[in-house]
Amino acid sequence: MGSRRSSNYRNPCLTLHQPWASLLVYGIKRIEGRSWPAPVRGRLWIHAAGKVPEAETIKAMEQFYREIYALDGITDLKFPEHYPVSRLLGCVDVVGCVSREELVKWEAVPRSVRLEGQTRFCWLCEKPQKLVIPLEMRGYQGVYNLERKVQEAAMRGLISVPPQPLPVKFPLANPGGDGFSVSSSSAMMSSAAAAAAD
Repeated sequence: MGSRRSSNYRNPCLTLHQPWASLLVYGIKRIEGRSWPAPVRGRLWIHAAGKVPEAETIKAMEQFYREIYALDGITDLKFPEHYPVSRLLGCVDVVGCVSREELVKWEAVPRSVRLEGQTRFCWLCEKPQKLVIPLEMRGYQGVYNLERKVQEAAMRGLISVPPQPLPVKFPLANPGGDGFSVSSSSAMMSSAAAAAAD
């Protein structure tokens, strides 16, 4: 499957449990929360882990997103009909990474986005795309390189996701720069570097 851990990500992929994997690829989930900062910018492939989600978990997460979107006046979310497992589902663009403290104070983004920040680092995800036919494959922990032949097959099957009612473009202060903070603060960068070294 290629390198499991590497600073040289050619086709970076992240494995998530369901329903979070599909919610990200469908554009409902805009923040991917981690205890470590995003090691990549740009396309990140999303793979669904092999564990079949319980119906109660799916129901609870769909209700969570209904409730936070409702705070922005959105009541017509379109959830996935299925939550496949052990499959490559699609991709998102990681445009930056901020701390939870920065996200909750970031008034330039919708309130529902600010409420998604539940972990130390919040990866900012835009431009979701999904595979017409999800590809069966094995995943790994952390960010890893997708095997080239899988990536080539996936590129041929990608389609844009119909936009959700509240698509987000994150207004980063320095989109071409470090991509780690709203304000490009040195404190945030120091925190990210320390976490990466752990």
